[in-house]
Amino acid sequence: MTTRRKTKFIHESRYVAEVEIDVIEDETSWSPYLSLEDAKRLDQVREALRSGDVKTAAQFGRVYTLNPVAVV
Repeated sequence: MTTRRKTKFIHESRYVAEVEIDVIEDETSWSPYLSLEDAKRLDQVREALRSGDVKTAAQFGRVYTLNPVAVV
């Protein structure tokens, strides 16, 4: 079993959160998968962004605001 670090991007509304997680790889057919703690953390970030609670989401990683680009 090996574990490697990966960056997940959670997009909700006009925000994107960049969260570091561990991906677990092994010889089973379920591979690769996340730990329960990482899955819960991603859910917490997603719910915080949905409700507009950027402060809570920022506790788990970087949060960015998306702005539309005007093409002339």
